[in-house]
Amino acid sequence: MPRIALHTQILLGLVLGAVAGVVIGPAITFIKPVGDLFIRLITMIVVPLVFASILVGVASLGDLAKLGRIGVKTIAYYLFTTSIAITIGLTLANLVKPGSRLAPEIKERLLSDFAGAAQVSIEQATAKPSVIETLLEIVPSNPAAAMAEANMLQVIFFALAFGIALTYLDRKKSEPVLRFMDALNDAMIQLVHLIMKLAPYGVFALIAAIIGQYGLGILKTLVVYALVVVVGLAVHAGVVYPTAVRLLAGMSPVHFFRGIAPAQLVAFSTSSSNATLPVTMECAEENLGVSEEVAAFVLPLGATINMDGTALYQGAATIFIAQVYGLELNLVQQLMVVLTATLASVGAAGVPGVGMITLAMVLQTVGIPLEGIALILGVDRILDMCRTTVNITGDASCAVVVAATESELEIPPPIAVGGEEPIWTTEARG
Repeated sequence: MPRIALHTQILLGLVLGAVAGVVIGPAITFIKPVGDLFIRLITMIVVPLVFASILVGVASLGDLAKLGRIGVKTIAYYLFTTSIAITIGLTLANLVKPGSRLAPEIKERLLSDFAGAAQVSIEQATAKPSVIETLLEIVPSNPAAAMAEANMLQVIFFALAFGIALTYLDRKKSEPVLRFMDALNDAMIQLVHLIMKLAPYGVFALIAAIIGQYGLGILKTLVVYALVVVVGLAVHAGVVYPTAVRLLAGMSPVHFFRGIAPAQLVAFSTSSSNATLPVTMECAEENLGVSEEVAAFVLPLGATINMDGTALYQGAATIFIAQVYGLELNLVQQLMVVLTATLASVGAAGVPGVGMITLAMVLQTVGIPLEGIALILGVDRILDMCRTTVNITGDASCAVVVAATESELEIPPPIAVGGEEPIWTTEARG
């Protein structure tokens, strides 16, 4: 029998895990360590992969003007799409008014059940540093500590600075460092291939544990709110990104989504942009034809600062909680939500659950009771999976667009899906 493609195996693991969670119930949570192991393995390689890939990418450019040009395009794209995402979330929530549909007794039960978790998010949000302090924190006082703590903004800054410094050195001195870092990057990519063989089992365990623990009952009480967020995410991913890759890169949206599908499945299962980053980079380079230089810069930066899905969710959640409390947000307040959510998403870490913290910051800005976070914690885990999928899709679309504008996009021809090979052949790239 022909071997089943890896992305098909992952999808089967996801579906079978959901079924097992429903059928077996809470007892299935014993299998969660298998999923945790998969996340730890793939997270293990993120810091060395990001550091090596950015350093090699920057140093290989050899042109600081080109680096600045790519950086401006990347950040502009991320900020623009994030603003659109928040606007979509706000618009849908204002039209549907999901907060007005929640029964008082359900509201009280949710506030009671998740009060403890909500308090943690409130404390983390109120302890958030100022804008100036946040900007200063980007520069690491100890690069080794930044790597040990997986502080991705600091790791990216140090890799950029190191790469720029290498461009000023004599080639004979910089060459050994570049060869070592290039070999390290290749070794990490090979490690991705090995770890991904465990992906179907890790995905099965994660999904089964989530469904088994939370069940489907809590979803019923918040189904309208959840649908608003999911529809908003679908509109953003299904309209904004395809339009961008078609108009700005000349790539078929079908080709784009088929190429990024394996990364989307991993993102949905792990709820972590950082954990998915190695897979996103492989898909962008091998399946979509993005040059290694562009992918090495755009995607790690995107996993750190591009949170379109999270931002959309924050817009919808803010309106939902305000409606539950009977509060009306005027136009100025909603514009503040757009601004705050955009800035908050830029500083958000690409790890599960960070949306709760940034949401608390947004609520605080417009004067909505932070305790309202407890209203949506019951469905947050499922929505976190959906918005992370949108986040990494946005990262990939940016890489395609930036590569196209730099004439570094070579769209490989499609081949039949099957086996363990990528959806696209890489022969065209040489």
